[in-house]
Formats: sequence, structure tokens, C-alpha cells
Amino acid sequence: MTAIIDYDAGNIRSVEKALQALGEEVVVTRDKDIILKADRVILPGVGAFGDAMEKLYRYGLVEVIHEVVANNTPFLGICLGLQLMFERSDESEGVEGLGILKGEILRIPDKPGLKIPHIGWNSVSYPNQGRLFNGLPENAYVYFVHSYYLKAAEESIVTAVTEYGTTIHASVEKGNVFACQFHPEKSSEVGLTILKNFISVNREDR
Repeated sequence: MTAIIDYDAGNIRSVEKALQALGEEVVVTRDKDIILKADRVILPGVGAFGDAMEKLYRYGLVEVIHEVVANNTPFLGICLGLQLMFERSDESEGVEGLGILKGEILRIPDKPGLKIPHIGWNSVSYPNQGRLFNGLPENAYVYFVHSYYLKAAEESIVTAVTEYGTTIHASVEKGNVFACQFHPEKSSEVGLTILKNFISVNREDR
């Protein structure tokens, strides 16, 4: 069973529907006991970094998320969920992220002809092997919606990158912690393969 963390962020239902299409049992919840008993946990989201962190604290979910990670339960952050897993964001100065992984969230730089937010399909390449991308070709296309991007401190955890005015760390993997800046649930068959690869990860896998 996969638990999707409910903290009043956007895009939760589309993730739920994509997993159900794969035949996965899914529960959308903020109940600590259900989350900790789940086989896998997903932190999705669309919205502002500071508001999201405030809600995670309000619902008592920050400690729960850290416990999930400590238990080696497969954990996936999507879009805003990825950004929250890191230390800080340009979007909300002075607000600390979850700090599960080291790195920062920066605003996509303004450049002539570049639209921000970045909305649309971009190809990704794989600087390091990642389990989420098993069976997918180099330069597969995925769907992005964001104005801020990840610069991870550890290059070794970066499993996918794309170019949009700068090099964007589009996906990371460390132990059983995974994250995608793009939306696999909106990325057609490529995205469904990524989600299928995630739900095949077991707690004991490393």
C-alpha cells in the first residue's frame, strides 16, 4: 500500500489516480499511524515552499516524514515535494526545508525568450543510474510546471537532469529516498513507468 501525504497541497488526486491506474492500493492521509505502516510514501504538491512547510508543521507531518525516511521506507517527493526535501528555497527566504537531502532551491534565471514558470515537456538525461528510470531511453520526455529548480549539493545523487536556462537537477535518489521535479503522473507512459518503478522498490532495497 502506498500512502500519499495530504497537507492541502495541489495535485494530490492526479497522483492518486495514476497509481490506481497501475493497480496500486492507495490512501491519501495525514494520519501518522497509516503513513508509518505504509509500504511506500509519496509527498506530492504544487504551491509555495513557505506555505507548504507551515502546513507540514501544523499537521505534525515533519517528524512523521523524518521517521519514514529513518525507517528506510521508500519515499518519493514530486515537484514541490522534491523542493521541500532540501534545505532552503529562494521562494521563501528564512524558511527551512525538511533537510532530508543537502542542496537548495533556486529561481530559474531570467533569460530572453525564456518563459517562467517553465511549463511543458522537456527531455531528461541520466548522469547517474537511478532505479526510477529503469527501462526508459535516454532523453525521455517528462512534464514540468515550476519556477524554481533544485541544485543538489551531492552530484552523485542526481539521476536526471534537463536544461531550461540552466542545468536543472530533475530527479535524485539516495538510499530509498527519491524525488522528481517533474510530474510523473502527468508524463504519459514515461511517467507511469517511473511510478511503476517506484512502487516496485522494497523497504530492504538499497
